[in-house]
Amino acid sequence: MSDQLSQVFAALADPTRRDMVARLCVGDATVGDLAAPYDVSVQAVSKHLKVLENAGLVSRGRDAQRRPVHLEAEVFDLMTKWIERYRQQAEERYLRLDVVLAAMDETGEATTTEGRAP
Repeated sequence: MSDQLSQVFAALADPTRRDMVARLCVGDATVGDLAAPYDVSVQAVSKHLKVLENAGLVSRGRDAQRRPVHLEAEVFDLMTKWIERYRQQAEERYLRLDVVLAAMDETGEATTTEGRAP
């Protein structure tokens, strides 16, 4: 996957990674903190974090001996813009459908775009 949007959606396809992102919304955490509620190794959590990091969703810092994981919230703007574009298109289709249905209610029958009954 080359584009960031695909990487983000692929990273968030896993429920464990989605949970980690949700937990990082509260604040930065260490790998050990993130691993605590799961019945998996710290190495497995590190692999999940690597996927999130490659997608640009998290970054790892240095704070003395700690390496806190930080959520990069601006990546959500990319997802929101993509989703919003298609939400608007779907809404426009539904509005056109409302117009057709309203016209059907007035005439009592459906017509095609050429004005013939189907």
